[in-house]
Amino acid sequence: MGSRVGMGFDAHPFAPGRPLRLGGVAIPHDAGLEGHSDGDALLHALTDAVLGAAGAGSIGDHFPPSDPEWKGADSATFLRKAAEIARARGFEIGNVDAVVVAEAPKLAPHAAAIRQRVAEMLGTLPDVVSVRGTSANGLGFTGRRDGIAAMAVVLLHPK
Repeated sequence: MGSRVGMGFDAHPFAPGRPLRLGGVAIPHDAGLEGHSDGDALLHALTDAVLGAAGAGSIGDHFPPSDPEWKGADSATFLRKAAEIARARGFEIGNVDAVVVAEAPKLAPHAAAIRQRVAEMLGTLPDVVSVRGTSANGLGFTGRRDGIAAMAVVLLHPK
């Protein structure tokens, strides 16, 4: 068994009246993200990347939005469980690289806190976690400020 790569993507529209959480960190903004859980698009993309690399399906397989147990759930639960599944299948986190696509809010002021939180959830060190933001330069739903998208890549190594 060799090293494996997983990729994840998620996108959510903004929902006024909800708090915004990205990477498990509360981010000041005028709207949060719509979703069955807390709508944390970054943690959802990371969860899918870990599960994909481990050959363990998708976030929807493990935490279906049709299940009332996950209504309003903290998405940190999803990423922690994905990391447990990867470890149970004989893997450890090599590194994580993630990009959040949003015109606003800016991610840079929160990147260090997000890296720390993601590392804690994955049971690894922050120096193997990279999280950064970018804009869509006015293009598409993120460019119109209708929501946020996130992409993640995870490398798993055999233990």
